[in-house]
Amino acid sequence: METLQPRPQTTLQDKYAAQDQWVYMTGMQALVRLPLQQRARDQAQGWNTAGYISGYRGSPMGRYDMDLWAAQRELDEANVVFRPGLNEDLAATAIWGSQQVGNFAGARVDGVFGIWYGKGPGVDRSGDALRHANLAGTSPRGGVICLAGDDHGAKSSTVANFSDPIFMAVGIPVLYPSNTQELLDYGLHGIAMSRYSGCWVAIKVVTDVVEGGGSVRVGVHTPEIRLPEAPAMPADAQGKGVHIRAIDMALPQEARLYNVKIRAAVDYARLNGLNRVSVAPAVAHALIVSSGKAWQDLQQALGHLGWSESRLELAGIRLMKIGMIWPLDPDVVRTAASGVGTVIVVEEKRPILEDQIRSILYGQANAPQVVGKHMHGSVFDPERGPVAFPDHGEISPPMVAQVLQNVLGHRINDAAVSPSTGVPKPHATTQSTLETSP
Repeated sequence: METLQPRPQTTLQDKYAAQDQWVYMTGMQALVRLPLQQRARDQAQGWNTAGYISGYRGSPMGRYDMDLWAAQRELDEANVVFRPGLNEDLAATAIWGSQQVGNFAGARVDGVFGIWYGKGPGVDRSGDALRHANLAGTSPRGGVICLAGDDHGAKSSTVANFSDPIFMAVGIPVLYPSNTQELLDYGLHGIAMSRYSGCWVAIKVVTDVVEGGGSVRVGVHTPEIRLPEAPAMPADAQGKGVHIRAIDMALPQEARLYNVKIRAAVDYARLNGLNRVSVAPAVAHALIVSSGKAWQDLQQALGHLGWSESRLELAGIRLMKIGMIWPLDPDVVRTAASGVGTVIVVEEKRPILEDQIRSILYGQANAPQVVGKHMHGSVFDPERGPVAFPDHGEISPPMVAQVLQNVLGHRINDAAVSPSTGVPKPHATTQSTLETSP
């Protein structure tokens, strides 16, 4: 007779203390766990690091400081300092200073990883500090991530806010998690990417994700992180590579950021699979691309339509989930779009992914039709056709389902399988007949 093993004692602190197991936590709790997990990873490598968190509250990041204060004991034990900023700009400036550890005598730690947080309008007002800090760079065992709370639907804001263009303007790569697990994993990837590339890295946080919850796999080796070879540097790099210097000049900083650091961030994202094809039929005729909250809308829409992964494969439809929305990896896009006649880009607000995809695929022979903000043509094209996914407000699963049905319904319904190969028969690309906005 099998002997029942006693059930391990479970406490509310498991969400911050447990390792190598599954733990239920909310999105906000995952962001509190993030610096604790980073410190544990560093200790496992024999590094003596510290953490510094500063920012200014605002929904959907309105509870972050409260939950950090509630975890003060855990933060103290992990050598993580939390100091809310008087405003977002001063908080960013303080974290910028934390990256100078190692450039001057007297450092007590190997590096300080920084976490800045703020609401979308806080990103707007902090553009100058973020630009200076990102140009200056990060330290090899420090790294900085920016948690940007975006309110696409103006649910708790005087204006709808959307941080992506600000981060793009100051040259900060942007990661966009779609669930609780990715809030933690992308945060850890963000710090590793920042250390490797010398860039600050933004994490786009929206209400539907951070106020949700779920079971999260935690552990000092979760997620697996791999580093590419060190990026090639110009001869005048002074032995500092991509990282911050005690004394630096403006034009070398700019050249380093756009010629080396941002490219290094793309290399990191590619090696670690932050952008991935989740449904990959052998022969594909269409590609659907999405990220973040819109990815969840897409999944729900596919479920509503009854389009399972097997049906998508049968119809020759690929799915690609983007983890780093800017800069978008051209190699991943070209590979995923190879041979397809239609690309559907499911995203909210401005066409960040769509414009990059159009630019990457422009000029290729038999370039696919791109459906994004409009059914055809670009946003500023007078022949752009009816609206598909509006560039204001939010999108919803029913809206996504209607666009998918109009553009790809014929392919799903007519998919036929060759008895000898099991490969979908090719179809000619057809233009959607959708005449009105969903």
